[in-house]
Amino acid sequence: MKLYHFALSGHAHRARLFISLLGIPHELVEVDLKSAAQKTPEFLALNPFGQVPVLDDDGTIIADSNAILVYLATKLGRTDWLPQDAKSAAAVQRWLSVAAGDLAFGPAAARLITVFGAKHNPDDVIARAHLLLKRLEAHLAGRDWLVGTGPTIADVALYSYLSSAPEGNVDLSAYSRVNALLRRIEALPGFVPFAKTRVGLATAA
Repeated sequence: MKLYHFALSGHAHRARLFISLLGIPHELVEVDLKSAAQKTPEFLALNPFGQVPVLDDDGTIIADSNAILVYLATKLGRTDWLPQDAKSAAAVQRWLSVAAGDLAFGPAAARLITVFGAKHNPDDVIARAHLLLKRLEAHLAGRDWLVGTGPTIADVALYSYLSSAPEGNVDLSAYSRVNALLRRIEALPGFVPFAKTRVGLATAA
């Protein structure tokens, strides 16, 4: 199994983290986004959208980080990570949508400004980040995980860009439950950290 990734991509880390949590032997193939390696004909043959990550599972090609999470959990029958009852499955899907929407246009976009020089408006994306964080903080009242009583791919999908939010000058110190969720994920066997690029605002313990 090969994972095409870029170490500073939260989407790529999302996939790498889950592979590691599952204990799957794999090869990491670095795709240097800074030199536009994702736009070469060879890479576009794997993913015409020119984005990382891409999973090559013995010739089965899966692009998109959330799709990779679903693929791996389903292939391995890991209903602990991707529950199959209607209510829980829908709840997981809701958070995957948040990861592709509110998270991407809030904390992830704020980090894109400081790490990659993106031209987003800092005030706008940081405000979106805090709105999401307030919603997450409220959701986590009385619960340890986003869905059910144990970790699921919903938690994995949100981890990378939440944990790196301070790199985009999004202060996490007011969100004790969110910070507690991050620490629980980091304590899971097989956890691999997301590469840090700069010193941002401190997170709460």
